[in-house]
This record gives sequence, structure tokens and C-alpha cells, in this order.
Amino acid sequence: MAGEKNKEKLILDSAVALFTTKGYNATRMEDIAKRVGISKGLTYFYYKNKEDLFMALTKKAFDQFKEEFREVLRSKGKTGLEMLTDLTEKIINFSKEQPIYYYAVVNFLEVLKKYNDSMSRREIDPLILDSIHFHKLLEIHHEPVKLGIQMVSLGIKDGSIRPELQPEITFYTIWSMIIGFEKMSGPVGFEGKETKVSAEAWKLGYIKLMQEMLRGTIQASRPAIVQTSLF
Repeated sequence: MAGEKNKEKLILDSAVALFTTKGYNATRMEDIAKRVGISKGLTYFYYKNKEDLFMALTKKAFDQFKEEFREVLRSKGKTGLEMLTDLTEKIINFSKEQPIYYYAVVNFLEVLKKYNDSMSRREIDPLILDSIHFHKLLEIHHEPVKLGIQMVSLGIKDGSIRPELQPEITFYTIWSMIIGFEKMSGPVGFEGKETKVSAEAWKLGYIKLMQEMLRGTIQASRPAIVQTSLF
């Protein structure tokens, strides 16, 4: 049993390495088998196809992603707002240091969006829908969100986050902002762009804006009306 689990891990680790360097589409199951040093047939014994393997990789990505949340939540002596700030930094670093895992997480969110709609569900590859790992993901994908919601709730309780905010809506908004931040890092970091803002300055500004939004320190002000007379 231990040997089988080790084989599964070796196949998965090799898939991560090849998907990262060659890309998902360019990687074949035989490439993965060759890297592990086993037969292609044995690879199919553990994973039915490449789609099934990618869903297993996605499950592992969510497990690691959840651990990032847990690590922040376990930190002592921090307010909810400080936890969310730390979490934002961790997710941004996760996207850079574990790009294939981060891609897998975001990709699953796109698949889930289709899965939730009966018409769009037809667009999902049947091999994905047939994967046992996909169905495991349906059961556990919300776990990181639950931890993030706890952080918002703690912040409301300790006074670091404005009390009128609804924890669930607030965390989903923060997460969508982080995903948008990561997607926009390409345009912001592009040398030939017309807008003059460095990636580091944008990151600091983004975090500050998020903190102020959660604290409630951003207040819209109307311009003063100056009474004048034509005569």
C-alpha cells in the first residue's frame, strides 16, 4: 500500500514539474511515465487519463492552498484585518512560487462556474466529470473560503474591520480582488506600458486600499457648494 501511494506521489510530482515547464497541453502521459521511470500502462493504472491526473493535482493544490489559510488563522496576537493582510501576501506569493497549483485552483473555479449551470455544464470535458478527484473537489473546494470568512468575522469582533460588513460577502469580494490583482500583474509589469507604476508600488497601494476599505477609513466627500451671485 505504501509503495502504491509512493508511485502516485511520484507521478503527481512529475506531472507538476512537466506541466510547469512544458505546459498542460504539450505534456503527454508517456512523458510523465518516462520521467517517473515506469511504463505508460502503469501510469494509467493510477490515473485514468491526463484529465483525471490534473484533477488529482488540483485536489493537492486546494489542500496546500487551505494550509496557507490555516497557517494565517493559527497566528497569535493578530487582528482579523492583520490576518487578511497576511493572507493576501501569502496568496500573491503562492501564485508566484506555485504557479501550476495556483492555476489549478483558479481553473477549477472556472470549471465550477460552468458546473453550477445546467446549460454550461455540457461544455465541461466528460473526462473531468468522470474523475473521482473532481467529485472530491466538489466536496472540499469551499474549505479555504470558510477559513477566510472566519478571519473577517474575527476582524469584526475585534474592531479592526467595520461592523456593518457581512463576512461571507466581504471575503468573496477580497478573494475576487486578489485574483484580479494576480491577473493584472502582467499588464502592470509590462515594460512598454504607458502608465508609469511599478509592480511593487501597485502591490503596496493595493494592500493599503484593501485595508482602508475594510477599516472604513475611505469616506466620500462632496465638493463644497459655493454660493455666488451673478449681480
